Amino acid sequence: MTTGFTEPAKKHLGQNFLHDKGVIEKIVQAIDPRPGDVLVEIGPGQGALTFPLLKRHGEVTAIEFDRDLHAPLQAAARQHGTLHLIEGDVLGVDFTALAARAGDARGQIRLAGNLPYNLSSPILFHALDHAAAIRDMHFMLQKEVVERMAAGPGSKVYGRLSVMLQAYCAVTPLFVVPPGAFRPAPKVDSAVVRLAPKPAERIEVADRATFANVVRAAFGQRRKTLRNALQGVADTAAIEAAGLRPDARAEQVEVAGFVRLANLLAAG
Repeated sequence: MTTGFTEPAKKHLGQNFLHDKGVIEKIVQAIDPRPGDVLVEIGPGQGALTFPLLKRHGEVTAIEFDRDLHAPLQAAARQHGTLHLIEGDVLGVDFTALAARAGDARGQIRLAGNLPYNLSSPILFHALDHAAAIRDMHFMLQKEVVERMAAGPGSKVYGRLSVMLQAYCAVTPLFVVPPGAFRPAPKVDSAVVRLAPKPAERIEVADRATFANVVRAAFGQRRKTLRNALQGVADTAAIEAAGLRPDARAEQVEVAGFVRLANLLAAG
């Protein structure tokens, strides 16, 4: 993939630039941009995914933290389509406001990107805060993070990230990407995942803050039972009223169980 510039990756920013044409094409096919879509890419880097999306769709908004990449990105993008570049930290970008300004007919945006491993969870939680303004997300992350995102109860990797994401989104792992697809090559496999936020009427969480607090406490010390992990958050009577066993551990509780308990607590 010719990007038109070769700015070296910066280790402190967690940069690993994608270069494998086959992988890039699979991601573009998975996104499958349609007329009217508003595509927003997180961390375009050297434009490996940006430029194919521009060729396919004609217009992309990209959020890039590394100022050294801004000018070459803009210059190289001109031959492919219209690039709207947002300079700064993605965690400071208001996706809801962005969708209100530039969203599709439903007032939503579509997110994509190769997320830096050291910031993947904060970015995912930030996107969750704006899920109503997002139609779907296609992200490349560390393979083990994708496994955690999609894990079910009883799995060793089922945890806070699994529950929080699955309460609000359909999580679909798509395919694995080997280290050699990047420059420099990371030491781990990556994977591409699709997140599709649920319509408001299908989200059963009554109070987001209470739900987040319950899930955070439950998984704060994984080896503790719910009775002990949730001290100060929910008593034994509340746990039992939600249909859960106080002696169970968080990793044994399905998403719906956490939702029931949080809703009961929110109702007061």
